[in-house]
Amino acid sequence: MASEEAFDPEQATNSSLSRVVKKSSSGEIDSAREPLLTGDCHCESYSVKAAILPFLFPALGGFLYGYDIGATSGATISLESSTLSGTTWYNLSSVQVGLVVSGSLYGALIGSVLAFTVADFLGIKRELIVSSVLYLVGALLTAMAPSFAVMVIGRFLYGIGIGLAMHAAPMYIAETAASQIRGTLISLKEFFIVLGMLFGYIASSLYVDLVSGWRYMYVSSAPIALIMGIGMWWLPSSPRWLLLCAIEGRVRLQDVRETAIHCLCRLRGQANESLASAQVEEILDELSYVNEEKRATFAEIFQGKCLKALIIGAGLVFFQQITGQPSVLYYAASILKSAGFSAASDATRVSVLLGLLKLIMTGVAVLVVDRLGRRPLLLGGVSGIAISLFLLASYYTLLKSIPVLAVIALLLYVGCYQLSFGPIGWLMISEVFPLRYRGRGLSIAVLMNFASNALVTFAFSPLEVLLGTGNLFAVFGVIALLSLIFIFFIIPETKGLTLEEIEAKIL
Repeated sequence: MASEEAFDPEQATNSSLSRVVKKSSSGEIDSAREPLLTGDCHCESYSVKAAILPFLFPALGGFLYGYDIGATSGATISLESSTLSGTTWYNLSSVQVGLVVSGSLYGALIGSVLAFTVADFLGIKRELIVSSVLYLVGALLTAMAPSFAVMVIGRFLYGIGIGLAMHAAPMYIAETAASQIRGTLISLKEFFIVLGMLFGYIASSLYVDLVSGWRYMYVSSAPIALIMGIGMWWLPSSPRWLLLCAIEGRVRLQDVRETAIHCLCRLRGQANESLASAQVEEILDELSYVNEEKRATFAEIFQGKCLKALIIGAGLVFFQQITGQPSVLYYAASILKSAGFSAASDATRVSVLLGLLKLIMTGVAVLVVDRLGRRPLLLGGVSGIAISLFLLASYYTLLKSIPVLAVIALLLYVGCYQLSFGPIGWLMISEVFPLRYRGRGLSIAVLMNFASNALVTFAFSPLEVLLGTGNLFAVFGVIALLSLIFIFFIIPETKGLTLEEIEAKIL
């Protein structure tokens, strides 16, 4: 069991009342009612054992996303081989290869747009079930495709599943986890993405020499999608989403209050319903306090608290991508080859090597995020990213005779990214949005993530021709410095705060 410090119902009620008293007569929140961080936030009672499955099944959505990245790196090699493809349509054009590689990215963009309303309509739990079905159907269609067109349809469906899962998984984990371990669990979801990449790279290396090996690579994800779907069907709904439905008038409060208490007891692993009841009352007080009675409109997402949350979340994932993350990894194989590493002659082995490094550094971030906080990891990690980008720029412009410099820069970049932007980006966007706007706000942030990724991926080659590789990495370095300024002045510290406290104290 984790720390079992009791949740005092009387203290919770007093806390809620104190916030309500500080609401101004105009109905607006008094900007001076509380300091940014008071340090007096309460601890929620929870069981580590009970927290495992509500984390694991949503996190499988991240695992399947990472697996697709890793498996596709080897699948394209197998698919284009005249002897190993096992098809009559192996002679693919560059556009067709691009559709195979980026098909899931396009689908993820579509999924991010659909997620704008899906979560509010179906709820986070059902959204994750839908994403698991799309993962399953997409994987099977891709693996058993009799033609290229069917394969592309499978890739798009799988991608839509990615878009929905990457929207709903961090939101479900954030809304169901205790505040003391929320940062660890959401960062651990990033660990699962990297773990999925590693398994995808391993599957690529195992099947790449088999006839129709690409089919085995893709079909291997189907059992995981099935487990995810069954697990999400078994898990309880988010108590916060249930209560929001009641406050908005979609269901009767009397009908869902007991359900929310029961769900919270399952999620916290506690038999004492009075503790869960007290927390449900605090959530209801917070929802009433911030005037949640009306359903959010599209225009409201760009006003007030949600606008501030949108700047924090969307800004962070935007910088996460445009600091060149896809481009640095694109050059990984050539950098290692130039340094004389024998393993670099095999692209799949190089990928496994980098996947292991990413996994280790993400594990470090998971262990320290709830102790050190979000801001220290972001500031330290992004500083390392900036240094590594300027080192890569120096290598490609002035120091090509020192390949070890490029290797050090590459490893520094990968390690620092997994300590900072990798896990903390997903963590922050799942924490900062007010409950009323969380589904739609998070969908915009996820859309920004995939759109920025696509922008960097497609713009890299023409920019490289225009500016040169060294100058382009220098531009990425300057962007990294700008992101440091953004983090220092805009990104708040949310360590140890409940989602209601984040909304009341920070936004």
